[in-house]
Order: sequence, then C-alpha cells, then structure tokens
Amino acid sequence: MRIRATVAAVSGAIVLSALAVPAAQADEGRSWTLEPGFTAVQPKSGDKGRQAFGATAKAAAPKITSAVVNAGKPIAVGPTAKKTVSFSATATAGVGVGGVAVFIWTGKSIDDKDSLGFGPNGKSLSCKVVSATTTTCKGTITLDPSAMINSDATSWRVGAAAVTEEGEEFDSESVSKVRVQRFSKLTVNASPEPVKKGKTITVTGKLTRANWDTGTYMGYTQQPVKLQFAKKGAKSYTTVKTVKTSSTGTLKTTVKASADGTWRYSFAGTPSTPAVSATGDYVDVK
Repeated sequence: MRIRATVAAVSGAIVLSALAVPAAQADEGRSWTLEPGFTAVQPKSGDKGRQAFGATAKAAAPKITSAVVNAGKPIAVGPTAKKTVSFSATATAGVGVGGVAVFIWTGKSIDDKDSLGFGPNGKSLSCKVVSATTTTCKGTITLDPSAMINSDATSWRVGAAAVTEEGEEFDSESVSKVRVQRFSKLTVNASPEPVKKGKTITVTGKLTRANWDTGTYMGYTQQPVKLQFAKKGAKSYTTVKTVKTSSTGTLKTTVKASADGTWRYSFAGTPSTPAVSATGDYVDVK
C-alpha cells in the first residue's frame, strides 16, 4: 500500500509515524512504500537542545545540505529478502531544524506513475542538534525486492524531507545518488580430488544473480569470470585464465594439476551486479 510520512518536531526530536492510504491500482503504476513529504506539528517552546547554543541564529532559508545512504556504497538486494541500510542527513534553517529523514527513488520523475521509492523506518530515527541552525539525523531504509523489477538495478536518487522548529516543511527530491544492484552468487568445483600431478583438473561453477521479476536467482550469461589459483601456503590468488559464462550462467574449463592448492572463480562485477568470488575448492595433487 501507499504510505504517507508524518513528522512532528517536538522538543528538538523527530517523531515519524506511517499512515496507510489506499494503494494505487495496478494499471496506475507502482506504489511507494513511503511518500516523500511531512505533516509538521508546531514544536514546543523552550527547546533545550537549541538553548544550549545560547543564541538564535540569523534567519536563513531552510536547506537540505546532505543525504547519504549506505555510506555511499552500492546496495545489493537479493531476490526475496528485504535489505535494510543506514542513512544520514543534515538540514539547516535559521529558526532551527526539528528533524530530517531520507527517501530513495527511481524513475523518470518523482511523480511518474512508474516511479518506485522507499522511505525511512520510523523507529530507527535518531537526531542530533549540531548547532542552533543545523540538525543531523540518522536512521535506516528497507528495500523490498517484491516491489522491484530487474530494471531497477540502476542509480537511485536520494531525497530528503525536513521540518523547521516553526513547523515549516521543506525537502529536496535529489540530494545525492546511490546504486542499487542485483545480489550475486558464484560457485566452484574442482575435480577429481585428489589428482595425480600432470593430469587434468576440470573446474566448473555457476554465476547467478537476483531476478526481482521472478523472485529467484538466475544465471548471469556471457560474463567474463577469472579462474584463480592459490598454491598451498600462499596468501593470495593468481589469475590463471578468463572463462565466459554460458547461456545459463555455468562455467567450465580444464587445467593441468601441478601443485596442491585452492581453485576459485572470481567475478569483477558490472554496474547492475556486484563483484563476487567463490569460496575456494582445495585440490590435493599426488
């Protein structure tokens, strides 16, 4: 269902409650888990947090100065499990800021019927008064893959909405960006084990990634993947060759057995899919 955020600035704290409103019909497009926007409640007088700074700053236009999600790192989301990430946002206003919260969205525009967004988890919010004019709030946002489609693996906009100590609402639809990716997995199996020196080792594996359209993992096709080897006692892997995944995401190649060690596949990643390395498979060479 569509959700609306209500924020009340009370004694310098931010209080968020989720109010359900009727969900959009399927033919009207996709619905947000949280609509960007706040209904402010007039704050109480005598805010102790502001009084600690000893003065009322000269009035300045309210502004969102920063909003960062997942520390600026890409967010990898699996096919079914919800993914919760942190955010931090800062806002300023001449009369002081009661609170600020973040939302993320993707689409042609925030009002487009096919846009999709996720808002803050209300109970996660924690705010700190930085100065008489500035407040920083931290919290979490949860992404739900059941609402997502594969084309959502792209760069999302990070917006923020806030309220001043006098109850004025202000927001920014795009303060920064964060990349959302389809979580990836990679396997490896080297055989036979053990093997005689000089004989052939067959190394198989599979590269898969989340398919949000179906809620499953699907093979990532025609992707270059490195076959790597770490000799027994070595602290790092060396790339032996590059193998391309098949039409189903599978990998298969052969090498000659030369020494005891561990074999693995390693994928460098793409903009839509994070890098991943398989857990190594040790082969004893006789």
